[in-house]
Order: sequence, then C-alpha cells, then structure tokens
Amino acid sequence: MIIEILSIILFLVFMALSGFHFYWILGGKWGTDKVIPTKSNEASALAIPKFATLIVALVLMSFGLLYLAKSGLIALQVPNWVNYGYWFIPSIFILRAIGEFNYVGFFKKIKHTKFAKADSKLFSPLCLGIGVIGILIQLLK
Repeated sequence: MIIEILSIILFLVFMALSGFHFYWILGGKWGTDKVIPTKSNEASALAIPKFATLIVALVLMSFGLLYLAKSGLIALQVPNWVNYGYWFIPSIFILRAIGEFNYVGFFKKIKHTKFAKADSKLFSPLCLGIGVIGILIQLLK
C-alpha cells in the first residue's frame, strides 16, 4: 500500500512539473525569471531552446507514468531493463539537489539571485524529496 501511495505522489509531482514545461513551451511567462540559473549579475547562465523544454516535459511525463505503472494502477508494458530506471531516476534528482557547486543545488556558490533563492527554498528540496521517495519505493518493494 505504501509503495502505491509514494508512486502516486511521484506521478503527481512529475505531471505537475511536466505541465509547467508545456506551459512554457506554449509561451507562458509565469515563473521564468526564477527557473533558469543566473550569474551573479542576473544574466542568464543558460539559453534554453523550446525543443529542450519539450524533451524535459516529455521525460518528466514518462517518469510519472513509470511510477504510476509501478504502483499497479495502470498496466504499462515496460522492458525489464526499465527496472534500472527506478534507481536511475532518484539518482538524477539527488545529484541535482547536491548540485554542480556554482549555480544549482544545496552547495552552490551563487546564492543571492532570484533563481538561487528559489532553488534553495523549492527546487533543491523538491529534487531531494523525489530522490528519497524513489529510493524508498525501491527499498520497500
């Protein structure tokens, strides 16, 4: 029962994150000043093409569907090698939470930009939570 609940939580989180990315692809502006890492002078550290945003949206949606399938609430035929993904997905998010030591993660150097503040309050804790829940699902199975 706990695996199902945790899987549904991850499904909902991934669908929400995917939805934000689709919103930005369609021209939405809300939140865009806080979701892209910026240098200390608030100049964007990245230029993200819409195609990359689409890929991220689809990957996040796929992650959500995989966890919903893991819960048993949907029947989704996946190859056996996808089971490694249930370790890979949490690993990605834990590494994201740790960061790359400059702009992203708990150990970033640039801490006073809009992105950095949002990252410290929301993005990094969310990524750590996703990672921990994903690992718990694997350990409890």
